[in-house]
Amino acid sequence: MAEKSMERIVSLCKRRGFIFPGSDIYGGLGSTYDYGPLGVLLKNNVRNAWWKAVVQKRDDVVGLDSAILMHPRTWEASGHLQGFTDPLVDCKSCRKRFRADHLLEARSAEMKGLKEEPVDMRDVRCPACGGELTDIRQFNLMFKTFMGPVEEDANTVYLRPETAQGIFVNFNLVRESSRMKVPFGIAQVGKAFRNEITPGNFTFRTREFEQMELEYFVKPGTDEESFEGWKAFMMEFFTGLGGKADNFRYYEHPKEDLSHYSKRTVDLEYLFPWGWSELWGCANRTDFDLKRHGEFSGQDLSYLNQETGERYVPYVIEPSLGLDRATLAFLVDAYDEIDGGRTTTTESAKEEETVLRLHPSLAPIKAAILPLSKKEPLLGMAREIYGKLSDRWFVQYDQSGSVGRRYRRQDEIGTPFCVTVDFETPDDGKVTVRERDTMAQERVPIVDLEGYLAGRLGC
Repeated sequence: MAEKSMERIVSLCKRRGFIFPGSDIYGGLGSTYDYGPLGVLLKNNVRNAWWKAVVQKRDDVVGLDSAILMHPRTWEASGHLQGFTDPLVDCKSCRKRFRADHLLEARSAEMKGLKEEPVDMRDVRCPACGGELTDIRQFNLMFKTFMGPVEEDANTVYLRPETAQGIFVNFNLVRESSRMKVPFGIAQVGKAFRNEITPGNFTFRTREFEQMELEYFVKPGTDEESFEGWKAFMMEFFTGLGGKADNFRYYEHPKEDLSHYSKRTVDLEYLFPWGWSELWGCANRTDFDLKRHGEFSGQDLSYLNQETGERYVPYVIEPSLGLDRATLAFLVDAYDEIDGGRTTTTESAKEEETVLRLHPSLAPIKAAILPLSKKEPLLGMAREIYGKLSDRWFVQYDQSGSVGRRYRRQDEIGTPFCVTVDFETPDDGKVTVRERDTMAQERVPIVDLEGYLAGRLGC
């Protein structure tokens, strides 16, 4: 997909109400975005699909919604206060700030054999103005705030940079209250915050984002088998919701690049318009987190197998997915431009058309109700159909413009079906249902319409 297509996707998102620039009337706030009327529905559908697959359809996973603000000792135990940093450099001329590792990666493509040592930037110049760069310094990515009326160090708390720690500190409470036995998982969806130096690529990397995380607790020695199962699940989730398999691949992190807690990490990458980028990461966190929180809190976070009498600290397999990235990937994957158009029934013929081929379960609007006339009895019948279907799904009512134009508007926002109330409907009690991708049309009795759509939508 060409770069201009990404620009068109961004334009579509704003024009049709998927995603808006944050604080737009004030000129925006860097790398913040608001989800519009259609975007919030799409994002909710992605979240619900993940929750259904990970929690609802499994008897070994339960849910959690932990607090964003946590005791500061949490971040000492997790290592975030000491090690959650990015290497930072500034340009001495234009004063712009960059991540050193990103600049080194770009430079390494030109200088064979360049190693990413955070000590020497003499071979790298400012990409903005060509100026000299400062020495590298480490920058902690956590947002700091204060609890209570006085801003002093004793009242310092942090906006969580990940949701995982909320799961680890609740391990005993969840296990005991839910009577779960290892292996089992705890899943949650929630906001996380990272003071990224170089956010960008639309909603791919932002300072405020939403994570869908699962911590799956297993007996040591069974961790590799569990890891492989969740690795496969990542691919199955996206392709099962219409993702094109050729646009996804796995990336195995080299041992020297692993995080301090990780025994093994594999990313599911997606071919975004700018290239392959991480979409979903699966990490074998070993017993690092539970041991650290046990040490810092003084609580016993080990697990006792009541049947065998064996006690151990579970290993953790973590498939962690960004909801915003997942939503963007589904948008990009579904986006399709047809040169010359495909509609032949109106004056819109031969114009370029955009079709958002979203999976029916993800589509924000499941069906659009289109009366061919603004007069009775068509208007009343269309309103009645809209009222009935809206009890079950999000649907739209649209009576403005030619039917061809209305089809195109719905294609552009990914609506799988259009239901046309035409001049024959009052006589035969049927409507014309038009399918988005094939444009095939079928006459369906109004009394059978809900069941017909349910069968086709699968939800």
